Amino acid sequence: MYCSELGDRWHGARIEPSIGHLDAASAARSSNAVIDTLHRHLLREAERGSYVAADEIAADLTDGRRALGSLIGHLPEEIAFRDSARAALRAVLNAWNLPLSPTVWVAKNEFGPNLTEFEDRDFAVRTMPESDVYGHVDVDSVENMLQFEQPDFIHVCHIGSASGIVQPVAEIVRVAHDAGVPVVVDMAQSVGHVPTVTGADIVYGTARKWLSGPRGVGFVAVRPDSLARVDVLSSESFIAGQLALSTAVGEIVDIGQQRVYRELAEIGRMTRERLNGIGSWEVMEPVSEPSALVTLAPPPGFQESDVLAAKNRLLAGGLLVTAADSWRAPLAGEQSLLRVSPHLDATREQLDQLATDLRVMGY
Repeated sequence: MYCSELGDRWHGARIEPSIGHLDAASAARSSNAVIDTLHRHLLREAERGSYVAADEIAADLTDGRRALGSLIGHLPEEIAFRDSARAALRAVLNAWNLPLSPTVWVAKNEFGPNLTEFEDRDFAVRTMPESDVYGHVDVDSVENMLQFEQPDFIHVCHIGSASGIVQPVAEIVRVAHDAGVPVVVDMAQSVGHVPTVTGADIVYGTARKWLSGPRGVGFVAVRPDSLARVDVLSSESFIAGQLALSTAVGEIVDIGQQRVYRELAEIGRMTRERLNGIGSWEVMEPVSEPSALVTLAPPPGFQESDVLAAKNRLLAGGLLVTAADSWRAPLAGEQSLLRVSPHLDATREQLDQLATDLRVMGY
């Protein structure tokens, strides 16, 4: 029995999986239509030539940009593509004429590889205060800090790689813009998952996670009225992947993005309620957090290798999840977590099996 009413529709549009796929935060399952779009365009490139084939579907690519823009609050012409979210961030940082040793404020859920990009460029990184034990940014404190100090920009992971909390990005953007500070948002884990129209200056993300598009396609969008003067030029890109992403985004738009967000939030709530405390595994987000990315702290005494071993045991039993090692969010601590991220076609039986398996591995 599917966790949501959309589950049957979502599942029916896809190939039958050989495992219980609870890992959308790594790479969600693409639909048959997305795979067919990718395949047909690659054949067309072989038949007609890559550039001719691209010219023939230019209008379709624009429609896809328009649909993606409706999710993130940007016009089609503001969107450029790269091969990953990290490549999109690099494109932004390489094109941005920042001062020497600029300062960036981040939240404690900041993705580790993003921090590496900042450190490699000699950025001074400062963490913003939190409003609770879960790691939400304290917007009031940030507003007060901005009265006395302004960073060169604020970078926010809307949802991190090792936590299902949803940062209050729109509120951060509001107080930052009042102080004349631009905001860049990593939407890799949020686009297609939670509302992502935030008013941020620059946003970027990837196709392969909650959008259920193909791997190898990332995007970046810059507002024309951005406080950050950045011109991210288009580059040689994976046209078949962009076209397949257009199909994936179109499926979400056809269902209704707000309906998808509500269903995923409900699946996240059900998952947290089902798993919290099982075998002494502890859910790390509020039960009502409006996301379907769920992280579990292991029982006392578990080491990082034990979490990886738990992930592998679950996979051997037919359930795919992620061992979220500490490198994913180094500012949040050194603890490894088990990450569960069901999409719309998750079933209650899969969650029951996961709870049973965790109980056996816990105390």
